[in-house]
Amino acid sequence: MPRARTKPKRKPRKAAKPGGGRAKRAPARRRSKPEPYVPRLANLLGISQLAPADITAILDQAETFIEVLKRPIPVVPALRGKTVVNLFFEASTRTSTSFALAASRLSAQCVNFSIGSSSVKKGETLLDTARTIEAMRVDGVIIRHSMPGAAHFLSRRIKSFVVNAGDGCHEHPTQALLDAFTLRRRLGTLKDKRVLLVGDIAHSRVARSNILCFSKLGARVAVCGPPTLIPPHIEELGCEVFYRLDRVLYEVDVVNMLRVQTERISSSLFPSVREYRALYGLTAERLSELNTSVVILHPGPVNWGVEMDFEVAELPQALILNQVTNGVAVRMAVLYLLAGGQVGDTDTAETK
Repeated sequence: MPRARTKPKRKPRKAAKPGGGRAKRAPARRRSKPEPYVPRLANLLGISQLAPADITAILDQAETFIEVLKRPIPVVPALRGKTVVNLFFEASTRTSTSFALAASRLSAQCVNFSIGSSSVKKGETLLDTARTIEAMRVDGVIIRHSMPGAAHFLSRRIKSFVVNAGDGCHEHPTQALLDAFTLRRRLGTLKDKRVLLVGDIAHSRVARSNILCFSKLGARVAVCGPPTLIPPHIEELGCEVFYRLDRVLYEVDVVNMLRVQTERISSSLFPSVREYRALYGLTAERLSELNTSVVILHPGPVNWGVEMDFEVAELPQALILNQVTNGVAVRMAVLYLLAGGQVGDTDTAETK
């Protein structure tokens, strides 16, 4: 016999709320925004110590300070009550002034150390000088010294944070950061861009830092110069080497010209300035054949008529003055983060 069909059991309805109508679903939880990456830096001694994420975080923070510098009153209270010292044992115009401005724009006090009127003339050592200054309760020391490793030496012996503003032929990290920042603002990204550094690679601290910084951000870096000014094993830093400028100049996105470091050269490493200009200078003849989209950088000061002709400064793709402006924002970001600031903290970027 066929079985009798049974009606399927219905699920019981949910009880209506006292106000009538169906029960409302609980609102979906909003996903919280990911926390910004915070570089954990006690000091800034070189690009070699930074991960790509650290570099990006510093550049992102610099973007907020670029906006600050555009205001009628370009000052924020981010480092009010902090004191930093410019400890420069070598001559400097751009870097020392840039750091002094960066500190003042953050409302920090900046003391400029003059070697000519200090006890260094009486035989005081670097360590004695730094400890004396630290005893005056400063928060940070910005040091430039002719000896490679001076900033590292200092960072291991004082409690204040240390920023390397150039140590001999070793590194110049803030120059590399501001160059990367300038290129990122113009090109959008450095990934897969071809960057060519031209000139005195052997004696340039900018060259070493820029090679490391640009490579970590994804650029393809090459260097070019006389064989006597290219250090051995430079390829180990992740760059290509060329000895003829005309062979590679017209294939790159960025040309980073470097000054011949005459103060660090003890003997003649090329026949003459005239020959150097003819072989490695960015001359008017080469400019006429250069693609107008190619970006031109120079850390300054420029030896006009040697590594570059003066006409370069008039070109729209020459970003030499942009580098100076961006240098203040980048150094603001470095001082702010080393002093304990939070990445992307817009409250500290508001003038009160």
